Amino acid sequence: MNQHNSAFASKGEPLLDLAALRADTPGCETVIHFNNAGCGLLARPVHRAMVEHLDLEARIGGYEASAASAARIGDFYAAVADLLGCGPGNIAFAASATDAYTRALSSIPFQPGDIILTTRNDFVSNQIAFLSLRKRFGVEIVHAADRPDGSGVDVDAMAALMRARRPRLVAATHIPTNSGLVQPIAEIGRHCRELDLVYLVDACQSVGQYPMDVSEIGCDFLTATCRKFLRGPRGTGFLYVSDRVLRAGYEPLFIDMHGARWTGPDTYLPVESATRFEDWEFPYAAVIGSAVATRYALAVGIEPVSRRTPQLAARLREQLAQIPGVRVLDRGPRPAALVTFDVAGWSPEPFKQALDRRRINSALGYREFAQFDFADKDVTWALRLSPHYYNTESEVDEVAGAVAEIAAGSPAGGR
Repeated sequence: MNQHNSAFASKGEPLLDLAALRADTPGCETVIHFNNAGCGLLARPVHRAMVEHLDLEARIGGYEASAASAARIGDFYAAVADLLGCGPGNIAFAASATDAYTRALSSIPFQPGDIILTTRNDFVSNQIAFLSLRKRFGVEIVHAADRPDGSGVDVDAMAALMRARRPRLVAATHIPTNSGLVQPIAEIGRHCRELDLVYLVDACQSVGQYPMDVSEIGCDFLTATCRKFLRGPRGTGFLYVSDRVLRAGYEPLFIDMHGARWTGPDTYLPVESATRFEDWEFPYAAVIGSAVATRYALAVGIEPVSRRTPQLAARLREQLAQIPGVRVLDRGPRPAALVTFDVAGWSPEPFKQALDRRRINSALGYREFAQFDFADKDVTWALRLSPHYYNTESEVDEVAGAVAEIAAGSPAGGR
């Protein structure tokens, strides 16, 4: 991305030029955006690429526009492959991380009595999907225990369950949406490879925030959205599918004419690549926007982002921990840039609304989003603040100051 070369050092190691990156991010002019774990702010090149394709569709037609933009559309697969350290044929586009996740789940031929081995810190929709599979197919859901200090799954205990129970699927979320916990997914993956178990990783909150190498992780499936720390458009995500799973013939339950060829009246043949997990219809402007967002992230540099973004979160936690009535909830030795806390005496919506009035973007989480984790922490709700690399230290300080002011006040009906 030559238009951004001024933001990088000439010796090959990318350096974050905050002025240039913020100038590339129109939202920085209007809000303090600490909801990147919900949806990151679009960069100008991403927005421009999407608008250009929509204009092209309006001028020449949707099918014709996708044909004319075939190279830009194809770069989605190449860009995500570069991000994950795999081949383009291992990548499928999806409408969201949950869409990708359920497509992966649907490819596994569960039988009554099969075991899904997972953790206590997972994404709510994944757990609901497991419960749905239990209701329909009679699978058993086993949750591996956490370490005694609550700082993530006990990998040794999980490995022991793998050996003893031989699960049909092992599933883990790298960073759950309800806290900054970072799970040891590569350690889990090593045990899965040793035991030849199918391994599904939810990387929704980590893609764009940390380097991700699917070979190092050892996963068979990996799902993510593009809208969060990758800063792509809403309604986009992807599914990584390993070569061994593709060779084994895994395919989604409802495969369509894009993912398979109708070879005879009673036969069909899945395509060889991960695109067998896709459907025919695509929001091509969003696909192109996701490709540009991925290239943008790679140009900025995932390594420096992985250092700066958690540092901003650590600065925020340190200040929040000093505020009377505020309890920071994140655990683990090196938490990610998802900062969660509750405030004594406050109801969730009024507190968030007070931040909204200050043009500080945040998000709320509730017990139903994290039944195990929030029960362990004895909370019914938490406010989540999630900075990204384009945020500044002064914004962190301003947000912490706003939380302190709100927590000290007592607006009518606010508690």
